[in-house]
Amino acid sequence: CGIRNMALGKLLLVIFVVILANSAECKPNIVLIFADDLGFGDLSCYGHPTSTTPIIDKLASEGLVFTQFYTASPVCSPSRAALLTGRYQTRSGIYPDVFFADSVGGLPLNETTIAELLKEDGYSTAIVGKWHLGVGEGGMYLPTHQGFDSYFGIPYSHDMCPCYTCFYPNISCYDTCQVTDVGCPIFENEKIVKQPADFLTLADNYTSAARSFILTEAAKENPFFLYYASQHTHYPQFAGQQFTGSSIRGKFGDALNELDWSVGQILKALEDSKAIDNTFVFFTSDNGPSLIQQGRGGSPGLLRCGKGTTWEGGQRVPAIARWPGKIAPGKTAELGATVDILPTLATLLGIKLPPVALDGFDMAPILFENKTSNRNYYIYY
Repeated sequence: CGIRNMALGKLLLVIFVVILANSAECKPNIVLIFADDLGFGDLSCYGHPTSTTPIIDKLASEGLVFTQFYTASPVCSPSRAALLTGRYQTRSGIYPDVFFADSVGGLPLNETTIAELLKEDGYSTAIVGKWHLGVGEGGMYLPTHQGFDSYFGIPYSHDMCPCYTCFYPNISCYDTCQVTDVGCPIFENEKIVKQPADFLTLADNYTSAARSFILTEAAKENPFFLYYASQHTHYPQFAGQQFTGSSIRGKFGDALNELDWSVGQILKALEDSKAIDNTFVFFTSDNGPSLIQQGRGGSPGLLRCGKGTTWEGGQRVPAIARWPGKIAPGKTAELGATVDILPTLATLLGIKLPPVALDGFDMAPILFENKTSNRNYYIYY
């Protein structure tokens, strides 16, 4: 009898291990692409007549396009805090302004980010690009202290540094930006690996880092979360050799083309690693276009105003969700928001929500069931 029970126990253990292994294999990868100052009307799939964004257009044709999707704030730092925590920025204190190069604060370490939730669930986590939620003494507010295993990027907006050359080979930026500050640093985890950043190679470097993370983690068969926070298309626009002069829309169009290419390279890495069919990709923007830059600041389409305002043009942004076989292609006018992403991922993965007041709603009915939104209002800050 004892031998039989031991055999049964071993069998149950094997079954348990197999179930765990299978559940790990079934966990979807998450790729969150966050454009910078990209307006509701900037993409050709959202109606812009002179933009050429074939990769993002293809993403839209294969995914669900939102026509009423909102960011939590019309400026950078608050919108990023809300995105990562699922909470209005006023709750974390990242409000109303943004962090600067000499700011001493950052996203409070007691806030729970998407990266922290996913890391606890066995995900490898990385951010590539613009952080803009503080550096702090000794780098205490950098992403590696907020749930991310790795970080590569500039920790704030690139106009918060001196900017002289923005287009190949030596075409000047539209402004010199913050000439009294030091050059933009590129961090790798908590170490500065380049300063000043070279705008002509920045998108290449970001894209290479994103692809490397995807290919490495997919080869390990680890579920992964990539937060790709592009500096495009924030002022001053920039582009490398391949995209300088590539758009009839001018320099803004050149920068947008480089963003489109980088999105394509990320998707190609997913294809090359055979992870594409098990990856939930979500593309959106941190806020509306910077209309004070006029033609160099993007387009809200037919919406009123832009960045820095709580009119529709400031907070209503493009958004596309793609997951082959899980999300049916099409368009939805249902209400969604960046604060909804954290609770949506938690529900999708069966992760317990953090024990704090959340402002996001689960978007699963919109994404997977073609049903109405759980959200019937949105508060503007």
